[in-house]
Amino acid sequence: MDSDLNAWSWRRYVSLFFLLSAGFQLALAVTHYSVPEEMEVGSVVANLATDLGLDVQTLIKRNVRLDVIASKKYLAINKNRGELYILEKIDREYLCPAKTTCFLKMEVIVENPERIFYIELEITDINDNNPHFRRDTINLDITESTPAGERFSVSNAVDSDVGSNSVKTYYLSKNEHFDIEIQSGRDGSKFADLILKKALDRETQAVHNLILTAVDGGVPPRSGTASIIVRVLDANDNAPKFDQESYTINLTENSPIGSLVVKLNATDLDEGSNADLVYSFSLYTSEKTQKAFGLNPESGEIRVKEIVNYEDFRIYDMEVIASDKGTHPLSGQCKLSIIITDMNDNHPEISIKSFQSQVKEDVAVNTVIAVVSVSDKDSGENGQVDIHISDDLPFALKESSENYYELLVSEPLDRERVPEYDITITVTDRGNPPLSDNETITLELLDVNDNVPQFPQTFYTIPVMENNAPGASLSSLTAIDPDLHENQYLVYFIIEKEIANTSMSMLFSINPENGNLYALKTFDYEIEKEFLFHIEARDSGVPPLSSNVTVHIIIMDQNDNTPLIVSPWRAHGSEVKEKIPRSTDKGTLIAKVIAIDSDSVHNSRITYQFLQNTDATLFSLDQYNGEIRTMRMFSYRDSRDQRLVVIAKDNGEPALSATVTIKLSTVETALKTYTEVPLEYDIFSDLNLYLVIGLGSVSFLLLITILVTIVLKCQKAKPSKAAPPCRNSVISERNSTIADSTLVSNDAYWYSLFLAETRKGKLVVRQPVPKGARYIVSSIPRSTGLTETSDSAASTLQVRKSTSLIKERFT
Repeated sequence: MDSDLNAWSWRRYVSLFFLLSAGFQLALAVTHYSVPEEMEVGSVVANLATDLGLDVQTLIKRNVRLDVIASKKYLAINKNRGELYILEKIDREYLCPAKTTCFLKMEVIVENPERIFYIELEITDINDNNPHFRRDTINLDITESTPAGERFSVSNAVDSDVGSNSVKTYYLSKNEHFDIEIQSGRDGSKFADLILKKALDRETQAVHNLILTAVDGGVPPRSGTASIIVRVLDANDNAPKFDQESYTINLTENSPIGSLVVKLNATDLDEGSNADLVYSFSLYTSEKTQKAFGLNPESGEIRVKEIVNYEDFRIYDMEVIASDKGTHPLSGQCKLSIIITDMNDNHPEISIKSFQSQVKEDVAVNTVIAVVSVSDKDSGENGQVDIHISDDLPFALKESSENYYELLVSEPLDRERVPEYDITITVTDRGNPPLSDNETITLELLDVNDNVPQFPQTFYTIPVMENNAPGASLSSLTAIDPDLHENQYLVYFIIEKEIANTSMSMLFSINPENGNLYALKTFDYEIEKEFLFHIEARDSGVPPLSSNVTVHIIIMDQNDNTPLIVSPWRAHGSEVKEKIPRSTDKGTLIAKVIAIDSDSVHNSRITYQFLQNTDATLFSLDQYNGEIRTMRMFSYRDSRDQRLVVIAKDNGEPALSATVTIKLSTVETALKTYTEVPLEYDIFSDLNLYLVIGLGSVSFLLLITILVTIVLKCQKAKPSKAAPPCRNSVISERNSTIADSTLVSNDAYWYSLFLAETRKGKLVVRQPVPKGARYIVSSIPRSTGLTETSDSAASTLQVRKSTSLIKERFT
């Protein structure tokens, strides 16, 4: 007796110890959550009451509170719903700088009884920072003699983000001389080396401007750029070169000492001392020539050193060398022949008698703008003169009287093409050699308003993302007018046009001075998809000239509409209750979830998943059509009540979703073969009338075919007085209220239900009845005749019309 009592006491203490140990471990357990940074204030992180097993009704009474181990209070608890939500936006880079992981530790404290729960919130990184270089401009000096393959280090880019959002690669702007090679550091950082792939030539291009772009690995990726300026340093690789290889110079006898015979000009493509030149006579130049002419070693000028006489010596030949001052000097040479000619020592003269220095650009052809006279003191052919101007000028000379000429406009003038002309009038006598004189006059053209403003394009297509902020800048439409002053000043405005009784000026505005286009309202892709209007640019000339351009605004879709579950229907927040027999076969269709999304095709693709499933081995969900089927038959171990939570997600980025909870109850007895469910459905809405007619026609033909088939079979089979119980029937206890916008989805639902039931050996019929009554969907076994449908039907789905709710939803 005492031993039994001691054993019982020992077992009691052991049980108490394990109970206390379990409670202690539960208190010290850490609940882990993970959220991305920069979540909106008010976003729900988790339902703490559900996760911690607390009663929501007692949270206020138990004085639940959150203690965040941080400098700021980023989160808070909604005591009414038990939800942990964002109180202040979290910046992971601020909270955990230079760390790959970031955790925020918290304590949830409740009283009566006192309990402490430890919460660990992981802040995950998003790609919200652009890569940037420590220096925006990188300067490199490279000698043009540097061989190809040489490597040069450049500054690497840094990114505040971590992981895949950090710097991933680099790109170099397209060029023929340089490439980059990407290297990885021990810490995983990326940097680039600049590789010379083709030798440089300073004389071809002295400066190379490159753009180095760093791109991170985020989705979408972000980038940053730096400018690389490569200055090519000179090497002495070019020899001096004269403008001509040989010169023939005519020099009049008795030319004064010091007269310039010719100024030789040699050029060296190098720079610095490599381009500094020294001129000298070669050894092939005779002493007599060097005595008669002098050469300036710096300027290359050849001048007369002593009086030359035609009768004494008529031709002087010489060779001049130009050498640079490089470390290893290079040189070039040219030959000169100076021919002494007989003296024609009086130059012709030209005199401007009248001149109009400014004329309008629309001056008429043959208008006189200047009058000149010419003269020559010589006689004979040396005194006869010829006057001319360049053939490239839109002017002409016309002799008005002896030795007097008029300068005329010979072609239409255009100030925008040439604003002013330097007109050189040259007069030359007929001596041997001829002497000449010239006079240059400058003619300025005054502007007239003769140019229409021109846009770079005739048609602009501007994409605008929906949900834009009012006043957002859309584009800049700038026209160009080559005129001057007020003729060039442009004013922009929108040509009025009404769309659906709305003026364009109510939707868009344009800055009249610079052509910046703005949106005046927030656009919704689901309502407005595009706009087409015209913008006019008008100058301020007299009379004003204008042109216009067509603007096509395309509204781009955002994933801003949450999927709407239209079947099975349930009141907001309520569960859908279904009853099924425990004898249901494997593969039986239990329910079908249908959701619709009003976004564009890409964003509105719906997939279905189980968010919660009481028994994962019992039910399966088709992710594309939302059909819930049994994976096996029920066993005696299975619970009578099964709870399924289905989530419908769209294909947007980020994805939006909606959920529906289906509570399944199993029954042992045989059920009737049809149920009635009132469904408010306005099939005659204006939006869906034609669709209903088409679907009704197809459904009618399908039903007629099925009914004929059943009649033929029933004629062969004996009629039964009562329909056998069907173990595959589904009893629905929900009310359905569906707007006319879900007509296609609901017809798809009925059609899917029809196919599922007919596969199981039953006929599903949607039976219309008089206006104001209900629409019946009946499920009957295939083995029964048409006359037994009403008697043997085990379930009837009734649909009631509710136009008031549809109108309310559309409103």
